[in-house]
Amino acid sequence: GEFKPLTEEAPTLTFNTIGRHLSHYVTTKVVSTKSPWLSLCRPGDLHSIPVSHGEGRFVASDEQIKTLIANGQVATLYTDREGHPTYDSRYNLNGSNWSIEGITSPDGRVLGKMGHTERNGTNIAKNICGNKFQPLLEAGVKYFKG
Repeated sequence: GEFKPLTEEAPTLTFNTIGRHLSHYVTTKVVSTKSPWLSLCRPGDLHSIPVSHGEGRFVASDEQIKTLIANGQVATLYTDREGHPTYDSRYNLNGSNWSIEGITSPDGRVLGKMGHTERNGTNIAKNICGNKFQPLLEAGVKYFKG
């Protein structure tokens, strides 16, 4: 076979625009509940979620992102405290395209997101404002138990 180079790169995760590891709480907004993992959430729900990574910037072409949005695959966005998606580095810490924090597979059963929803508990981050409970695991158990 003849080698044919890719004309367009696939969506990917790459290094943060700040060039270093970050550990911080961010506000994320649920924009699609197509995924069973998000079935206990509603579009518009805001969550305060911890992030801790050095390679968390979601990058894709505008056309690819528009397709993901049209398919309901863009699950969550980085937002300011009022729920507005933003490129402002105070809220979209890693500089993700279109403020994307989480995406799903076309059928919604695979969810990929940067925030650590599992880092939640009664006495964790008591000084951080916002709803820190994002019921992903509960929704997943409900889905897979049938």
